[in-house]
Amino acid sequence: MPLSNSDTGSQESSSSYIYSAGPSSGAYTSKNVMPGSKDSVAAHIDSVEFAYTPSNEDKESTPEEQPWRAAETKVNPLRRSFLKSYGCLFVAYSCSATNGFDANTFGGLSAIDTFVSYFGITPENQGLVAALYVIGNVAGCLFAGPCADCYGRRFGMAVGSTVCIVGAVMQATAHNLGTLMGGRFILGLGAVLVQTAGPAYVVEMAYPRYRGVLTGAYQACFFLGTIVSTWLEYGLNFIVGTPQWTWRLPLAVQAFPSVLVLAFVWFIPETPRWYMGQGRVDKAREILVKYHGDGDANSSIVAIELEEMQQAISPDGSDKRWWDFRELFNSRSARYRTFLVACIAFFGQWDLPPTSYYFPLMAKTAGITSERTQLLLNALQTPIMMAAALSGLRWQDRIGRRKLLIASSTGMAISVAVITACTAQQAGRPVVGGVGIAFVYVFLVVFAFAWTPAQSLYPTEVLAYNTRAKGLAFMNLLVNIASVFNTYVPPVAISRAGWRFYIFYILWDALGALVIYLTFVETKGRNLEVIDHIFEAENPKKASLQVQTELNLERSGALRPEDAKREYGGII
Repeated sequence: MPLSNSDTGSQESSSSYIYSAGPSSGAYTSKNVMPGSKDSVAAHIDSVEFAYTPSNEDKESTPEEQPWRAAETKVNPLRRSFLKSYGCLFVAYSCSATNGFDANTFGGLSAIDTFVSYFGITPENQGLVAALYVIGNVAGCLFAGPCADCYGRRFGMAVGSTVCIVGAVMQATAHNLGTLMGGRFILGLGAVLVQTAGPAYVVEMAYPRYRGVLTGAYQACFFLGTIVSTWLEYGLNFIVGTPQWTWRLPLAVQAFPSVLVLAFVWFIPETPRWYMGQGRVDKAREILVKYHGDGDANSSIVAIELEEMQQAISPDGSDKRWWDFRELFNSRSARYRTFLVACIAFFGQWDLPPTSYYFPLMAKTAGITSERTQLLLNALQTPIMMAAALSGLRWQDRIGRRKLLIASSTGMAISVAVITACTAQQAGRPVVGGVGIAFVYVFLVVFAFAWTPAQSLYPTEVLAYNTRAKGLAFMNLLVNIASVFNTYVPPVAISRAGWRFYIFYILWDALGALVIYLTFVETKGRNLEVIDHIFEAENPKKASLQVQTELNLERSGALRPEDAKREYGGII
């Protein structure tokens, strides 16, 4: 069980620092503590002091002389070094778009008669053809993590994009079912490589203060792929006779984001944390100075980040051993992290059965019988979800991950309850069917506002550096297991149990809200290395909330700085 207390803490770092200050001198002191001992930062997270009453001399000092003051200083998100980093991050965002293309492409093409008849797709083999993408994902999970760990995040994105291009070309040029199926398997293989390396790159390159927005935007870019594929298929539906090129074009366009990644990945830097893990401290410092310090080698932010990385990232960690997945499970803190990752995978996938199964039925009941209008309603889902996801990005850092996810899961449960009621009562009642359709969109907005950004943000935050790539690969495995269930079980269950099967999703979403409330650690406003310390506490959730409460009270003026007890890095 992930919450077991039987194991010792992580041995990632050789030393940690506790910062404190005298009430009048304003001077900083530090003491070394061994991370595996009872004096570790994690064991004392509830008693760590950062008490500070600035003297007149301190008030006149520069940010470089006072790291805490520099950390609180507002920075311009449009300054030159940040604009450069945004360009680097967008290359990684394209990895998310790769997965978005396949999410809608094959399902839409399965409704085109010329595509189905050309390849001889039947109800008996359609499930296998669709599942080969997932099977490729599962196979790729075995080496996606080691690839990004051993050779770098950029390498993982480049190799995965190359494989995706091969798979897309095979599908677009296929003249028989075997080639089409092989292309889908290879595309799935490459997709999991980029889905592991991409988010790891983003979270490790993002400036700490804006990590929530920048990393959450990764998953939002998933909709770039779904929007293009959905609306392309909708537009091609107007071509009379649907010649071959009308379905070969969407298959070929799946390669577009991979081409972008492969073209530009060579011009972006590797992450500073990967360099640190390889023992290349000078290179890590160089990247931090260029992209976080705005070219200032004496930047206090760079100094703070670099010190925290040196403490938390081991040059001999399990990320150097491609076969070693033990650190996902070999300690209490590791199992807690893996448990949270599994929650994101299953609660994020089993929220609602794919809308394609019941959306057409609701549309017909509501009096919408035109196939083209149904396609249009289906196509509207993706831009609406993307708008909701982008709107929710800022609130990840304002409200926090926990509160947003709890509110979202509660709203999802209520929305599914309304959808279930409408499905049960819609026969012969077009208005009821219309309400059901409306609440499908309500559900999608509520889900995308919080869960879409969190699906890439939260796992990358809670996983330690040494297990981040392997942990993301493991999460992709769990996501695919959940997706297989949610793709193939609902049609059978709905045909036998009807609307009653939706009750499972009401209860599951409600359970998700409860589990998040009881177990999820708040990661808002903390550097990645500080999050590592929080997981070493006896009760990580409680520790994270205590730190957040004290920080909020101090900033509001309700708590004096000298009375606050919190980790130094928590203010970044």
